[in-house]
Amino acid sequence: MAALSDWFWDERFWLPHNVTWADLEDPAPGVEYPKAGHLLRALPLALGIFAVRIVFERFVADPCAHILHIQAEVSRRAQPNAVLEKVFTSISKAPDSRQLDGLSKQLDWEVRKIQRWFRHRRNQDKPSTRTKFCESMWRFTFYLCIFTYGFCFLWQNPWMWDTRQCWYNYPFQVLSPGLYHYYVMELAFYWSLMFSQFTDIKRKDFLIMFVHHLATVSLISFSYANNMARVGSLVMCVHDASDFLLEAAKLANYAKYQRLCDFLFVVFGASFIGTRLIIYPFWILNSTMFESWEIVGPFTSWWVFNSLLLVLQVLHIIWSYLIVRIAFNALMRGKNFSTGFFPSFSTSSESSCCPSFALSRLRSLPFLSTLSTLAFII
Repeated sequence: MAALSDWFWDERFWLPHNVTWADLEDPAPGVEYPKAGHLLRALPLALGIFAVRIVFERFVADPCAHILHIQAEVSRRAQPNAVLEKVFTSISKAPDSRQLDGLSKQLDWEVRKIQRWFRHRRNQDKPSTRTKFCESMWRFTFYLCIFTYGFCFLWQNPWMWDTRQCWYNYPFQVLSPGLYHYYVMELAFYWSLMFSQFTDIKRKDFLIMFVHHLATVSLISFSYANNMARVGSLVMCVHDASDFLLEAAKLANYAKYQRLCDFLFVVFGASFIGTRLIIYPFWILNSTMFESWEIVGPFTSWWVFNSLLLVLQVLHIIWSYLIVRIAFNALMRGKNFSTGFFPSFSTSSESSCCPSFALSRLRSLPFLSTLSTLAFII
């Protein structure tokens, strides 16, 4: 076990040349550097966030949904049938014509009756609009709060205004309480999302999103463990800047405030493109790739970190293209913006994830979903 630990925490991978873990173990009195052990504190906090979410959705979001007349649709339940249930859970949720003919002969049912059973059974597992509203309201509240906290914290720190400050005296950079709280809170939130997946209604993208959250947790932890927390805080803030707008647009859509939804979508799209195609590459990538090379020099984890940030930038371009394309098509057809992103209240699953309404479509592609799980810092 000790050999495995020594291999994983190899200084030649994690730290710049001529720096060892021993150099970081005994800082001056009153000075603290990031340590991997700090991240364990996010686990109990994640449970606390999960509990707060349950209380919030029950006593805040649900009454808001009631005020907005968002009903919890009661779908017609399929009559119990052991044979069809086994097919549904083990073979296919939408059997083809050959399977339908076989089931028809086995049960002595009409094919249309079997198709109706499978349709009702699929609808049982879909979350209601009210459930999705409550989930989006929780995420909107958290994203808005964490973005506000992160922005106010960074506003007071020099590396927001001069990104070269992310690398001066690296890795001997003092961990401030504000930076620690920002990191641990973000990390705890994504841990809580992993926990909640097992209690929420199961969705089609369960596995993809579980791996996505796991990768996010890993990458936040990665940047903290080797004290790239300053630039990591910039990455988190840039991504948080549009997430709460996405959830706000979803809330307006569920409440059927169409004009407000369209307006919020335009604001979200502008924010997403501005932060991910302008600020992120020209401010953050410029710092991680060029300023850090000049001040610190490359080392192994530096290459890994920048490679993931570059893959993330490729995803930003793809997502932005899809957002613009769907918005353009909606304008050309004279439809509302949300039509392309929310095909119907009963069938969309966009509330389960994503930095844009269109990502659920992109993430159905294995290649892009794999890149997403590898590259998503936040």
